[in-house]
Amino acid sequence: MRGERVKKKICLFLGGVIALFLGVVLAENRGLFTKSEPRHYSQADTTAYRYGPDIFISPSELYGRLHEANLIILDGSHPRVYAKNHIPGAINIGFKGLSRCSGKPGDPNWGTLLDKEALTKKLESLGVDDDAFVVVYSDILKGPGACGRAVWQMKVAGLEKVRLLLGGLELWKRSGYELSKEVLRPIPATGLMLKEYDESLRASMAFVSETMGTLKILDVRSKKEFTGEDTSHGEARGGHIKGAQWLEWTDLLNEDSTPKSAEEITRLMAYMGITPADDFVLY
Repeated sequence: MRGERVKKKICLFLGGVIALFLGVVLAENRGLFTKSEPRHYSQADTTAYRYGPDIFISPSELYGRLHEANLIILDGSHPRVYAKNHIPGAINIGFKGLSRCSGKPGDPNWGTLLDKEALTKKLESLGVDDDAFVVVYSDILKGPGACGRAVWQMKVAGLEKVRLLLGGLELWKRSGYELSKEVLRPIPATGLMLKEYDESLRASMAFVSETMGTLKILDVRSKKEFTGEDTSHGEARGGHIKGAQWLEWTDLLNEDSTPKSAEEITRLMAYMGITPADDFVLY
C-alpha cells in the first residue's frame, strides 16, 4: 500500500466497524521468558510478498527474537481466545485496543483510530517506546483477527518497527513453537514520539461520498452483513455502501491463515475488476 510508481490502496475504517470487547490484561517481565526448542521450523518466506519484509515477520524469526528486551508482542484475538493459549509474553489488546470506544457501535467516530495523544498514551501503557520492536498477531480465523488492523493503525501513526506475524497463531502452532497461558503485566514506557497521521493510508466518509460512482469499493465483511441480514455487530443500518462489491476477507487467506500468493490474489482481484494500478477502498 506504500508502493513507489503504483497508485496507493486506501483502507477505509468507518465509525461503525465491527469490534469486540477489550479485555483487561495483566502482563509482566517482557523479554525475560525462556524458550524451548520447537519440534520443527516454519519455512514461511516473507519475501514471497511485495514489501513482505516490511510488513511481515515469520514465526521462525519471531522465535529467534524472543529474548530481546525491546520486543513487544501484542495479541489481537478476543480475550476468550487469548486466555486459551497465546505466544509467550504476548499482551492481549483485542479487536479495538487502539480504537475509540466511547459510546456504542454506530456512534460518530466509534471504532476509529485514537487521536495522536490518546494513541501515544495507549502504546506507552503497553510498553512501546521509540526503541521497541512490535509484533502483532491473532488467531486470525478464530480470533477473529484484528492484528492487521492494529499494524495498519500504528503504520498510520508513523511507527516503522512494527510487523504482522505471518500466519498468526495458527502458523506459530503448526511450526511447533511453545504456547503459554501466563498473563504478564506490561512495563509502561515513556517518550514515544508518533508522527502526524498519514492520511493517504485511510479514507474518510467525505472522500468516499465525493468519489462515489468512480471509486472502486470492496466490502470485506461476511455475506450476511453485506446483504443486511446480519446487523449484530453494531451497524446502525443493514446493507452496504452503494456500489460496493463483496469479497470476504477470509477469501484472501489459506487454511493455515497465511495470505494467498500474489498471483492468486491478483487473479481474485481481477475477477472483481481491480488491477494493481487501481485505487480502491475496502471496509
